[in-house]
Amino acid sequence: MNERFVPLSRWLWTECLRPHRKTLLGAILLMMIEGSMLGVLSRMIQPMFDTVFLQGDQAALWWVGLGILTIFCVRAVSSAGQRVLMTKVSQRTAAGMRSQLLRHIIRLDSSYHQANPPGALIERVQGDVTIINQVWAQLVTAVGRDLIAVVVLFSVALSVDWRWTAVALVGVPFLVMPSMIAQSYVRRRSSHARELAGRMSTRLDEVFHGINPIKLNALERYQTERYDHLTDQRVRSEVKAATGQALVPALVDIMTGVGFLGVMVYGGGEIIAGEKTVGQFMSFFTAMSLAFEPLRRLGLMSGQWQIAAASMLRVRAVLAETPKLTSPATARPAPIDAPEIALKDVVLSYGDLPVLNGATFTAPAGKMTALVGASGAGKSTVFNVLTRLIDPTAGKVTIDGIATRDLELGALRGLFSVVTQDAALFDETLRENILLGRTDVSDARLAQVLDAANVSDFLGQLDHGLESACGPRGSALSGGQRQRVAIARALLRDTPILLLDEATSALDTKSEMLVQTALEKLSSGRTTLVIAHRLSTIRNADQIVVMDQGRVVDTGTHDTLMQRGGIYADLHRLQFAKEAHND
Repeated sequence: MNERFVPLSRWLWTECLRPHRKTLLGAILLMMIEGSMLGVLSRMIQPMFDTVFLQGDQAALWWVGLGILTIFCVRAVSSAGQRVLMTKVSQRTAAGMRSQLLRHIIRLDSSYHQANPPGALIERVQGDVTIINQVWAQLVTAVGRDLIAVVVLFSVALSVDWRWTAVALVGVPFLVMPSMIAQSYVRRRSSHARELAGRMSTRLDEVFHGINPIKLNALERYQTERYDHLTDQRVRSEVKAATGQALVPALVDIMTGVGFLGVMVYGGGEIIAGEKTVGQFMSFFTAMSLAFEPLRRLGLMSGQWQIAAASMLRVRAVLAETPKLTSPATARPAPIDAPEIALKDVVLSYGDLPVLNGATFTAPAGKMTALVGASGAGKSTVFNVLTRLIDPTAGKVTIDGIATRDLELGALRGLFSVVTQDAALFDETLRENILLGRTDVSDARLAQVLDAANVSDFLGQLDHGLESACGPRGSALSGGQRQRVAIARALLRDTPILLLDEATSALDTKSEMLVQTALEKLSSGRTTLVIAHRLSTIRNADQIVVMDQGRVVDTGTHDTLMQRGGIYADLHRLQFAKEAHND
């Protein structure tokens, strides 16, 4: 425990608690007052028995009684005060940790998010932070209140008779080894339980986002059984961790019982012989009895810390990740007008899978360039390379002659507007989904954008117009409506480059016509790159780039490519025959 405790506790203090140190110090002072009152109370027991009860001192009755009343009043005020302050620090600390994690995770590369499912990351931000927050608060309370209480109570016991105290603590050395074994076991089981919690969150995320396919394929039982299997595994891990965690306080109970037995045998003889008074014994007995519960809580804290350590290690592992795609130390200014885009001998692989194999082409400034080819040809990867969601392993990507690596990352991505076949809408209002946090858009500009994107055509069908909720992932809108909202975003963004990835592939004919009209307005005056499976939508493209297995195999207009034959002509004939067959 020690080798991990110091670094983790230092991280906890530095990263989480230091900003709230003044409030935390106030809470600890009140805890110390609360804990010390138990020792004062046990000390008052001796005069209560010897002076009041045995000697019958009437005057002492009042000052002893008022003293005990004062002790309980001070304890009540300090207890309430420290709870309020600890709640304040605890809530702010948890909020700060979650915010820090989200800010960090959201800046990590796309490759990190591909390797770590959303459910697992949600569990880091929510579940792990909750556990850390609970345990550090318990740890501070244990040190500030329970440890002080134990120290003061043992001081009282020592002041009565150090031999009695030594006898009472005779079993303590036997706690060390079992405690160390239990801590190591709890840490392992807790780490496994946190991993399972992340997998359970991932499973729920996939189930709820895929609810319609689950229903259509009658997978309710299958998915429930998969989740139940994870639940059973987590229950077993949590029970095992709780077993190890309960071992230390259980041993404290046994050792305390052994100690009391020794004190009764040894001390009882001294009282019978008249060497000690009943008041002394009662004061000692009260001090040791009151120390019993704080000792149990302190023993429990060793296991609790191991649970928190497992979560802290998981959180630290996330914070240790750094983005590999970063801005250069000295960035060049980004172009303002519609630029020329060029790829030269670009090579990229996902692991051992080659995706781009020397791709080379130029997209003229202010013109429309279409990328076509079979699935897996590398078309979408070109978009990812342009926006630096991933960097190629070889080759060069330039915008107006400037290598994308030489541009500040935010400025580079600020050049692009992207409309895909699956418009990503948030569970917010239509207005918020279009503005995306911008506050500098006038009503006149917004109305212009809504008209140009043909969003105005369906606003009247919504109960609350722009204030209508879009639902989870835009589920309250149709596919065509979602696409038009995405186009409105792009129009409002007003960037010099437009990327269209299968923007109309999932739409019916009427919706496709509306969206296509909006896209034509959007692409005007911009350098536009289009990925389209429906070749009829790119007949008028200024240039068509044909890709196959990560290479550019042909370039030209629709007419020249059809005359030349080859892959494009084959794709066109195949698609035309399919459409004719469907009709």
